[in-house]
Amino acid sequence: MPTHTAPRPATTPSVPPPSPASPVDDSHAVLSAAVTAPLLGGGEIGYAALDYAASAPVLRRVWDEVAAYAPYYGSVHRGAGHLSRLSTELFERARATVAAFLDCRADDRLVFTRSTTDSLNLLAAALPAGTRVFVFESEHHAALLPWARHGHRVDCLPTPRDPQQAVRAVESALAAAPEGPRLLCVTGASNVTGELWPVRELAAVAHRHGARIVLDAAQLVPHRPVSVADWDVDWLAFSGHKLYAPFGAGVLAGRADWLDAAAPYLAGGGATRVVAADPAEGVRVTWAEDEARHEAGSPNVIGAFAIAAACRALTEGAGYGALEARERELLSALRAGLAALPAVAELSLFGSESERVAVVSFTVRGWESEALARALSERYGIGVRSGMFCAQPLVRRLLGADGPADDCGGALQAVRVSFGAGTPREHIDRLLAALAELTA
Repeated sequence: MPTHTAPRPATTPSVPPPSPASPVDDSHAVLSAAVTAPLLGGGEIGYAALDYAASAPVLRRVWDEVAAYAPYYGSVHRGAGHLSRLSTELFERARATVAAFLDCRADDRLVFTRSTTDSLNLLAAALPAGTRVFVFESEHHAALLPWARHGHRVDCLPTPRDPQQAVRAVESALAAAPEGPRLLCVTGASNVTGELWPVRELAAVAHRHGARIVLDAAQLVPHRPVSVADWDVDWLAFSGHKLYAPFGAGVLAGRADWLDAAAPYLAGGGATRVVAADPAEGVRVTWAEDEARHEAGSPNVIGAFAIAAACRALTEGAGYGALEARERELLSALRAGLAALPAVAELSLFGSESERVAVVSFTVRGWESEALARALSERYGIGVRSGMFCAQPLVRRLLGADGPADDCGGALQAVRVSFGAGTPREHIDRLLAALAELTA
């Protein structure tokens, strides 16, 4: 019996319906809106959450849907009990919802993982032996590091000056390496500067040279709709906690062949079809041939359900259109305000006019990034990120660092501001006022 075939009930289980969409003016409300932060001198202030690129706050609608499901929680697959059957149906329905959200092809696999990092490590383990991986040095560490651990050669391409140079660099690199399996790994939006990468063009170049492409969409899907089919990417990875869902679940979606041919990412229950123990031959196993092959153990049902709820929240009601329009307005105000402060220097890959999502990094003359982030938190109740954002090669490049690569001190760090659904204009205004006061 296939792994995902549960005993069929006499009647379809009664599945609690998703919560109805919130009113249009509240469809992007987040739980953190009512949180207050203590101030160093005493008292509290409404917390200005401006660190969405690390983890976005949970949408209230998502949390409401998870709470509605919680009483029905059960272990999925193979269970004959009511809650197990119901949870199995919800889990597989979540898979279909996320696949539709990503506009996957009909024969794509969609594996639930722990995070973007977990997804890319899974793919690295599934690549054919000897795969040559091409990745820009500007990528997040999750996209830079998994490949070599599994014996694949990594060609690290220098940071391009503009999107067209990125396309030319990939064209040149693939043309010089025409043999064997090859994979291009690229981000959709930089986690340091927010700038958008030419994904469709890079996919076309990769396929023209017989290579494949995986898209790190962690910073893209919270801000823009994506399409696996239309962009013709082979795989896409993202994390639920950046898509306004609770921590603990991610997605790897894409072509089935390399995933189905690879050894299971984890060995254990749920990933098998047949297991036999023989005193003479030891343990023999036939592995599952669908998503279950890489989902051993009890999967994170609530995490998958939450991601699906977030996908619905971003495509129903006000949808991406309203979210993108609001972000553009706030991003314009933020960047104009930063440009007006003489001590502030915004970091950019492709130039100030390049298209970007709501992620901005900058340095402030006279301040180390950690000290500035602490001051913003303790004195103004503003939460930002400081450091190198798990993208050390890129940050060094953007800061023009000539020092040793093992130097990660404050002089080689920056401050990152990021926002999205639920961010009020007051948070942007408060940040700009705080920076003006701190740099006066």
